[in-house]
Amino acid sequence: MSNRRSRQSSDPRITDDQIIDLVSKLRLLLPEISQRRSDKVSASKVLQETCNYIRNLHREVDDLSERLSQLLATIDADSPEAAIIRSLIM
Repeated sequence: MSNRRSRQSSDPRITDDQIIDLVSKLRLLLPEISQRRSDKVSASKVLQETCNYIRNLHREVDDLSERLSQLLATIDADSPEAAIIRSLIM
């Protein structure tokens, strides 16, 4: 039990003001929310939208990687274009 307490006391605590600041920064990064005229978006909605946005970005990266792989399969492997595509995939 004392081990748990010592770990907790060494953990830096985040303040409510810091959470508000971080949620505000996230709000600015999200196209779905930043384009709205109203500032009345709850923190939970911002966090939900952040998760959705990150999932969509992952899907886009996967799709683009797949398209680059397909493109790479259609060109000469020793060409400068192939080298560029390989560097993008890695």
